[in-house]
Amino acid sequence: MTMAETQFAAHDHDEALESFVDKWRARWPEWAVAQVFVPAAQRPIALAWASLLQELTDAAWGGSDARPGEAKLAWWGEELQGWALGRRRHPLGAALQRQPAPWAQLASALPALRESRERPRDRADAVAALQPFARAVAATEAVLFEAPFEPAIPAVTAGLLHARLAQMGESAVPLGLLAVAGDHGPRRAWNGELLAHWPALAGARPRRIWSALARQRLSRGDAGLPLPPWATLLTAWRSAR
Repeated sequence: MTMAETQFAAHDHDEALESFVDKWRARWPEWAVAQVFVPAAQRPIALAWASLLQELTDAAWGGSDARPGEAKLAWWGEELQGWALGRRRHPLGAALQRQPAPWAQLASALPALRESRERPRDRADAVAALQPFARAVAATEAVLFEAPFEPAIPAVTAGLLHARLAQMGESAVPLGLLAVAGDHGPRRAWNGELLAHWPALAGARPRRIWSALARQRLSRGDAGLPLPPWATLLTAWRSAR
């Protein structure tokens, strides 16, 4: 490969990486403001990591047909196992694969994430379904951001439940809340229940900020609606202290 071809391939790879990061930014525009409270050296890793989590949860929970997502998760399982062995194919691996994180553990937790697509009976069931994946996420963040592991698990779980509600809407609501009356009654009730049981901020600074932003969205009554800049700034500042 000539130098020009190498440079062209690298440019294409950078563009592919940015396309995945931009997908996450589009869902979390607050990050443009909130990222100033994250150390500069951690920002590229935080962006790539958040983008990877979105790719995984989108595969698990997206679409009316579960089969395409199941195939994607199977591919990701192979990819993450490859990361553990020093190999990578996906553009996000350029930012993440060389980090000494437990990629094989994350791969092993993907079947639990796949199964979490099923509607839970109640909050306890929803939390239990996500525990293997939440533990793997917390373990990975402990390495990526040099942060405690165990205290972050509730915050990771809450963030996943928020993401599931934002993505799946009423399909994410537990069976026990489906009888709530009124327009969007079950979804509003589940939003309130998540908010009432929201854990204390814990973990690395990116996780604390993501958790605080998700909580503020819930407090405004819409898990998928971004916060205005002034609310983002105040929320991120408080959670980063």
